[in-house]
Amino acid sequence: MEKQRCTVFMGVPTMYSALLTAVELVERRPQLDRAYSGGSALPVTTLGQFQATFGCRIYEGYGLTETSPVVAYNQKAWPCRPGTVGRPIWGVEVEIARSDVEDAVELLPAGEFGEIVVRGHNVMAGYLNQPEATAEAVVDGWFRSGDLGVKDAEGYLTILDRKKDLVLHGGFNVYPREVEEVLTRHPAIAQVAVIGLPHEIYGEVVCAVVIPRPGVPTGPELAREIIAWSKERLAVFKCPRSVEFVTSFPTGPSGKVLKRELLKSVRRVG
Repeated sequence: MEKQRCTVFMGVPTMYSALLTAVELVERRPQLDRAYSGGSALPVTTLGQFQATFGCRIYEGYGLTETSPVVAYNQKAWPCRPGTVGRPIWGVEVEIARSDVEDAVELLPAGEFGEIVVRGHNVMAGYLNQPEATAEAVVDGWFRSGDLGVKDAEGYLTILDRKKDLVLHGGFNVYPREVEEVLTRHPAIAQVAVIGLPHEIYGEVVCAVVIPRPGVPTGPELAREIIAWSKERLAVFKCPRSVEFVTSFPTGPSGKVLKRELLKSVRRVG
C-alpha cells in the first residue's frame, strides 16, 4: 500500500484487524485518505483504533449480493456515525419489518428492531430457476435480507446480526454483535466471534471464540478472567459461558467470518 501510494482502501473487518496487527511491526504508514468497510459489522473499537493509527476515516456500509450490491453507507455528504452503516443510497428504500412474520412484510416505526427489508432499482429480479426461493425472499415487493437491524428517525441504519446467528438463551434474544462490541475492548483480545452452543436448560448459551493479541498466553485462567470481565459489562444472559482460543477464523472468499463453520469446529473440539 505504501509502495503504490494507495490513498483509498476497501476491505472487510478482518482486514482492518490484520492491518492493525501488521502495523505494529513497521513504523511506516500508507497515506490513506479514506477507507470503506463492508461484508460484516465492523467493531467500533477497531474503527477507532484504525482511524487513530492511520489518520483515515472509515466509511462503513451495507449491502448484499441480491442488492447489486450496495444498500447504504456512511458518506462525506452527511455526518458519519460510527456503529451505523449510514443512510440508504439514492433510489433505494430501506425499512425494518417484523422478523417473526414470514408471509408478509409488516413495517415497524423508527427505532424498532426487526428484519431489514429493501426495495429499489438495485434489487435482483430473482434467483435463477428457483421460483420458490425467490418467493420467500421477495415479499410484497420488498427483499427480505435475513439481517436484523434498526433505523433511527434520521434514516441511519444499524445492523445487529443475521437472523440465523441470533442466540436464544432461555427465551432472551442475544445479538452476537452486541457481545462482540464489548469483548473487543478487552486488552487480551485481538478479534472475537460470538456463537451459540446447545444447552439442555437454556436452549443455547453464549460462547466467545477469541483470537488473542500477539504474545498473550492463553488457557483456562484467561478464559475465566474474560468471563468475569464480561459480567461487569453485560447482562448475565449475554455473558459468555465459555471461551475458546484459536489462531484464525474460517472465512469466505471475501474474508467474512463463517460462523456456521466456526460452530462446527468448536463443537468438534468440545
